[in-house]
Amino acid sequence: MSEGRSSTPLWPWLQAPLQTALGQLHHHAVLLHGLPGTGQFEFAMALTRAWLCEQSPVGSPFAPACGHCTACRLLDAGSHPDVMLVLPEALQATLGWDTGDAGGDAGDDKSDRKSRKPSQDIKVDAIRAVVQFSQNTASRGRAKVVLIHPVERMNAIAANTLLKTLEEPPGQVRFVLSGSALDQLLPTVRSRCQAWALPSPEPELASQWLSAETGLDAAAARLLLDASGGQPLTARDRQAVGLDARAWPLIPQGVARGEAGPMAAWPLALVVETLQKLCHDLARVAVGTAPRYFPAESLPPPPELARLNQWAQELGKVRRHADHPWNLSLKLETLLLQARAILRVRPTRTNPRG
Repeated sequence: MSEGRSSTPLWPWLQAPLQTALGQLHHHAVLLHGLPGTGQFEFAMALTRAWLCEQSPVGSPFAPACGHCTACRLLDAGSHPDVMLVLPEALQATLGWDTGDAGGDAGDDKSDRKSRKPSQDIKVDAIRAVVQFSQNTASRGRAKVVLIHPVERMNAIAANTLLKTLEEPPGQVRFVLSGSALDQLLPTVRSRCQAWALPSPEPELASQWLSAETGLDAAAARLLLDASGGQPLTARDRQAVGLDARAWPLIPQGVARGEAGPMAAWPLALVVETLQKLCHDLARVAVGTAPRYFPAESLPPPPELARLNQWAQELGKVRRHADHPWNLSLKLETLLLQARAILRVRPTRTNPRG
């Protein structure tokens, strides 16, 4: 295992689910799935730590890691020899782990990796290294753990390369496959694992944590949590790039008028995501359901569903290319003109005869 950060925190809303999971997960391969932005990676690391912790005897029920034994200290240092962490290159820095070539091309030299854009995928060379790692004897004699996150980033060749080892791993090898888009994963991979759904955080607990983390009052923290789809880590990160909880309810009416408002300073990906959330909420209101992301009173009247569906399709196309080097001001203006046209509500004609 390559050098990583000193520790991986377990967020308060994950502690009770960890106790439950340790009592229920008995298969050698676990497919952990849930909402992004809720701590999936940290939860997968907590499972890994518990499985390798040397405080409890081999064969006894698993318990959360002690944090003090040699295995726990090695994991904290990112140097446990019986752990292999596989992440896309683009996520390694975000998650605070340096995994070397994991997820990249084995033939790339360091200068080439610096000159090109980090890969978003987990490629076949990383999975070939997993197969080789699995065949080696555990250095500390307890178990070996392979953690792949997010598993849906494996391309088809990589996934097929993993199948045989995933079904019949040699020795005491355990797998944690962590992801949030299981529909993108090969059914043959899913069928070889024990699936376990990570429950969504309780809003009260998540809001309290977010308030303490960001300094927001309780009402603003809950508003920011709702704006982020109930994902507390996403909410924290959105605030860091400029999402102001107080300005969030002003966005729908501003968009209906063609005004950028606070979105003018946001990255394009966040702008598109916000417009998608507005479209989603308007569609929910149009069919008589409560909105999910924005306060109901902040929304303009919804247009016809056909127009909202058309808007959703157009926004989906833009989101797939949000990393393209667009002229941001022109792209934002185009998106707002489109939104204003979609959200335009024709005035009701009155009878001139009274």
